[in-house]
Amino acid sequence: MKVYALVGPSGTGKSHRASLLAYQKGINYIIDDGLFIKKNTILAGISAKREKTRMAATKRAIFLDPEHASSVEEKLKEAQPDKILIVGISKHMIMRICERFNIPHPEEIIHIEDIATPQQIAQAMESREKENRHVVPLPTFAIEKHFPGLVIDSIRSFFLGKDTVPPPPKPMEQSIVRPLYSTLGNFFLSENVVEQIALYAAQKQEGVIKARKTSLYTSNSGTNINLDITLKYENQYIPDQLKGVQERVKDELERLTGSQVSSINVTARHLSSIHQHTAKKSG
Repeated sequence: MKVYALVGPSGTGKSHRASLLAYQKGINYIIDDGLFIKKNTILAGISAKREKTRMAATKRAIFLDPEHASSVEEKLKEAQPDKILIVGISKHMIMRICERFNIPHPEEIIHIEDIATPQQIAQAMESREKENRHVVPLPTFAIEKHFPGLVIDSIRSFFLGKDTVPPPPKPMEQSIVRPLYSTLGNFFLSENVVEQIALYAAQKQEGVIKARKTSLYTSNSGTNINLDITLKYENQYIPDQLKGVQERVKDELERLTGSQVSSINVTARHLSSIHQHTAKKSG
C-alpha cells in the first residue's frame, strides 16, 4: 500500500482539494475527518463534523474511539487499497492515523501550499472564520444520510489555479456542511489548564517526585511543552523513566483535551535516592 498525506492547518482548503489530488495521483481511497471514503461512497467511519464540540471532533478525526477505529480498520482490511490519501492538520496527526490502522507511513507528503495559491488559502480561511463552512469531498447525494440537517450547499469545482496539471475532464461536485459544534459558540482551553494536566500526569508517573513546567506554547501542529522533573533514583535506566513521563503526559493531554501534542521535552534536573526521599518525608 502506498500512502500519501495532504497536510495543512485547519480551514486552509485541504478537503476541498483532496478530490483533485486523489484524481491526479490515481488514488481511489481517502481518509479525511473521521471518514474512510472510496470515490463517491463513504465506506466506514463517522464524520467529526457531526460532533457537538470541537474537542470531540478532534478526537473523532484521529480515531481515538476504539469502536470507531475498529469499524474503519475492518473496511480498510477488506478494501486492501493499493493507494490511499490521508488528510490531516499535521504530519504528527497523519502518523498517528497510520499507526492506529497499522499501515505504512506516507511515502509522499503534500502540503496545502504545494497545490493552492496563497490567495486561495486565504480565501478558504476567511470562509471558515466568517461562515464556518466546511467542505466534504463527496457529492451531496452521497452524504445526506450521514449529515442530517448539516448540508447547506454543494459546489462544482474546476480547480483552476496554481497547478499546471490539467483539471479533470468534468467538474467535481463537493458538499458544504456546517458542523453541529458551530451552533454552540466557541470555547477555549487556557494554557494554564493544559499545564495543570501535564504536571499532574507527570507527577503520577512512578518515580517522579516533582515536576514543573519551563515553557508551553501551542501552534498549528499542536501543543509543545518543556518539563523539568526530579526523579527518585532506584537503579533504573533514566532514559526509560523520562520516556515513560513523555508517554504518560502525551496520552493524558490528548485523552482529556482532544488536542494534538507536537512535542514533550522532559529534563531530569535532580535525582533523589530512596533514602533521601524517605528522610524528607519523616522529617
